[in-house]
Amino acid sequence: MLNCKLIFGAVLAACLCPIAAQDSCPAGIPGLPGIPGFPGRDGRDGVKGEKGDAGRTLQLEKLAVKGESGEPGLPGRPGKRGNPGDPGPPGPPGPPGGHGDVSNSKPQSAFCVSRETTAAPKPNSPVNFHNVITNVNEHFNVSESKFVCHIPGTYYFVYHATSMGKTLCVMLMVNGEKKSTFCDHIQSTGTHYQVSSGGLAVYLMHNQKVWLETNAQNGMYAAENKGNSVFSGFLVYAH
Repeated sequence: MLNCKLIFGAVLAACLCPIAAQDSCPAGIPGLPGIPGFPGRDGRDGVKGEKGDAGRTLQLEKLAVKGESGEPGLPGRPGKRGNPGDPGPPGPPGPPGGHGDVSNSKPQSAFCVSRETTAAPKPNSPVNFHNVITNVNEHFNVSESKFVCHIPGTYYFVYHATSMGKTLCVMLMVNGEKKSTFCDHIQSTGTHYQVSSGGLAVYLMHNQKVWLETNAQNGMYAAENKGNSVFSGFLVYAH
């Protein structure tokens, strides 16, 4: 209420002062501050500013900048030798080797086979010799019981046969041709053992075959500790 009276007095004084003389009008008392006005409206948007510099993301900040390649370093010391690995699988067979140099040694061909059975051989057929004593270069074919010539030249063949109580005739055959016949005629009956032998030198060409045969007189016999029959041959000299 006091404020309102003071304001009214000040207004009244101001109104009366112009009516009186200006010189005689005393100076008025300063008025009180006015009541704050209402808030004004928002102003208009300002002019769009210039585009700023691009920012740097956090990922780029963390990434190091790749520098230039440096000079190669000095070679390091050799490392320790590691443990050997597991053996690899076998490789494929290699190609056949070339022909070897001609040997200065003399050609060799020799064999010795024996027959150890009590059964008489089959007449007019190769006598089978099952036990191999010597077979240089495998020139004697055991499955056929025939010698096969691989080195042309002169050979010497010999046999020693046991018989018991029966005449024995042995023939030396060359490629199916009879070259000789050796017979041991029985001298007594019973369990009397006899031994016959024979030998012959023949010239053979490559792949010719040699074997022994018997005819109907086939009393060839062999038993453990009672003798056996042996067929042998060897190269005398090559041609």
